[in-house]
Amino acid sequence: MTLVERTRRVVRFTPLGDRIVEKARRVLREADELGDLARAAGRPLSGEMRMSVIPTIAPFMLPRIMPRLRRDYPDLKLYLREEASAAACDGLHQGRTDCVLLALPYACGDVEVARLFDDPLYLAFPAGEIAPRQAGIAPSEIDETRLLLLEDGHCLKDHALAACNRPEIRAEATMLGTSLHTIVQMVENGLGLTILPEMALSAGILEGTHIEAAPLSAETAARHIALVWRKASPREKDFRLLAEVLAEG
Repeated sequence: MTLVERTRRVVRFTPLGDRIVEKARRVLREADELGDLARAAGRPLSGEMRMSVIPTIAPFMLPRIMPRLRRDYPDLKLYLREEASAAACDGLHQGRTDCVLLALPYACGDVEVARLFDDPLYLAFPAGEIAPRQAGIAPSEIDETRLLLLEDGHCLKDHALAACNRPEIRAEATMLGTSLHTIVQMVENGLGLTILPEMALSAGILEGTHIEAAPLSAETAARHIALVWRKASPREKDFRLLAEVLAEG
């Protein structure tokens, strides 16, 4: 019975090896969940919990919510991991994390979902470049050649493209492998404009800049913040309670 194939350059599992590895991961995950079940029988939101958070949420939402969690649930040891949606969902199904704080729509597999709140999208641009208007800015008004977005792997880019619903934007916009803070600095220096979520604006990402922001006027101009976890998890009550706390924050 061969489980591993070896060459001078590569070591890989055989199909049988892959099945055994997947089964072993499932057994280990279920063993971890037995411990979770015992902890869940005690006080709510206590013990260790591992949560992945996507980069376009973590720096804006966590500083606001963590003090409250520490105050109201001092026995909770919440270990945080910041990573893109694909890696976060993979880690959830592999058992590396217990829950994921992310933005929908995103295909995270067969999971339980607690939607927290909607996060509207705004167009951010150098002051004076676009005339302000109360009704917001229509996607048709965006100059796609000046649009700066996060690169593939960041779901905010997909949410922004979906909100604009203009195929030519995907072809013309500049995709950058960076953070929202870095893109804001490029907008500040007149290199283009970008799309930001409301939570980033509320957290002060534009403070000290000469950047204006106006809401996108489109039916899909919002992402939906949610907490997800594996189905049939014995800590479902904890996750739903955590979702309530996050939604209130």
